Amino acid sequence: MIVIGSDHGGYELKEVIVKYLKSIGKEVKDCGTFDGASVDYPDIAKEVCAEYKKGGYEFGILICGTGIGISIAANKIEGIRCALLNNEYSAKMTKRHNNSNIIAFGGRVVGPDMAIGMLEAYMSAEFEGGRHQKRIDKVSELEK
Repeated sequence: MIVIGSDHGGYELKEVIVKYLKSIGKEVKDCGTFDGASVDYPDIAKEVCAEYKKGGYEFGILICGTGIGISIAANKIEGIRCALLNNEYSAKMTKRHNNSNIIAFGGRVVGPDMAIGMLEAYMSAEFEGGRHQKRIDKVSELEK
């Protein structure tokens, strides 16, 4: 299962991504927003990350206008490693090296086809562990 949420700036892209995920057989927990009315991205980040931390999710997706604000908010939450994606290479590498558990998109800067390509790259990659785990452990220490 995948958990997803967006503010008003990411609403349209969120709808596209939810439809795509369901079309490939993924279960999706949609935390909103459910229309284009203005909402605050920190609230969405908090809700999606709290839901993810309950367990049972492959990963989470956050979307705001640029992806910047919502990813910053998510990374303030202990245990969350949120990566703002900008191409398929970064999508692949954040899974392989950072084992990111939340990915973010900018709904006003990334088109649907590009977002789906990045999502596919992320989902097909696997965490490499090894020296990368040591680095993730150091990042986790920074939360304390």
